[in-house]
Amino acid sequence: MGCLVECRWRAPDRLRPVVVALAFIASGGLALNAVADDFWMAGEDLRATFAGVTIDGHYADGRHFTERYGSDMALDYSEGPRQATGHWSVVSGTFCTIYEGDPSGGCFRVARVGSNCFEFYFVARTEDQVRRHQDGKPGWTARGWVKGRPATCRDEPIV
Repeated sequence: MGCLVECRWRAPDRLRPVVVALAFIASGGLALNAVADDFWMAGEDLRATFAGVTIDGHYADGRHFTERYGSDMALDYSEGPRQATGHWSVVSGTFCTIYEGDPSGGCFRVARVGSNCFEFYFVARTEDQVRRHQDGKPGWTARGWVKGRPATCRDEPIV
């Protein structure tokens, strides 16, 4: 079957880490940034995906949570009896969830790893910190999916 406009092969989600590693090796390391940048959701995609939706999810330790991202950047969080409010933002390519009077939020790189599955990787505790620097490898924190739609998540992190 031919392509009418543009043909680009895209690795299936489960193979993307392997493709990243192979591209890195084949290019002597030069392609890593381009492929890695493609892996993470970008600013406009983050806004379009999360504004006005609620996600359900779970952390690495198995705790479940629900978080609503208002179109007005308001944030409502619940985890069992714990409730929090705050705001969300997109800063320097990260998705930030900042809670009022609660330092447990932060800024995360986000990977779409299925049609309705997102993985969140911690980068910095505050919006100011993420603006100043993003040192080190982001650490896997949580997985979530848009509430009310079938989740397409696997059990283990993709990176």
